[in-house]
Amino acid sequence: MKIMIITSSPNDDGLTATCGIQAKTGVELGNANALIVSLNSLNISSCHACGTAWGTCRSEHSCQVQDDFQKLHAEMVEADAYIIITPVYWGDMSESLKAFIDRLRRCEATNGDKNNLAGKPFICVAAPGGTGNGCISTLSSFERFVDHVKGIKYDFIGVTQRNREYKLTTIKDAAKSMATSLNNLK
Repeated sequence: MKIMIITSSPNDDGLTATCGIQAKTGVELGNANALIVSLNSLNISSCHACGTAWGTCRSEHSCQVQDDFQKLHAEMVEADAYIIITPVYWGDMSESLKAFIDRLRRCEATNGDKNNLAGKPFICVAAPGGTGNGCISTLSSFERFVDHVKGIKYDFIGVTQRNREYKLTTIKDAAKSMATSLNNLK
């Protein structure tokens, strides 16, 4: 059982990174393998809306823009579940996550019965930090993404500096629960 944890903050020492560590701990407590990917260490550009706004993403369900997207997309196909964690900038997910999700959504949402993410569970975490502003709108963006790729909404969690202590435990517990439930399906 492999659960991919995607973080998308340039700060390797901040709240988003700490949420990723707690998710990894929970996955491992649930007897699954955790793969952490830091989007900010990869070269993934934004969608180019190729051709007439739809390139190979619609016809071949792969992106024709060559960068680190292809490798990460292939790794996601092999994973059994996902935990995606983002800081909140301007009331939305980070730019690195937005770029990745925009391209991923185009490849998978149009893939019909062959959608590689359909039926797989997602935990999505918005970490707006201090003020907490933008948490709900970011979780709403996550919800639309999971709907588009026909994933299973396992949990949506908002964590700020004020609720950090108990929400970090929530993230760990949610990750453990998801891993355990996947193992019970075997």
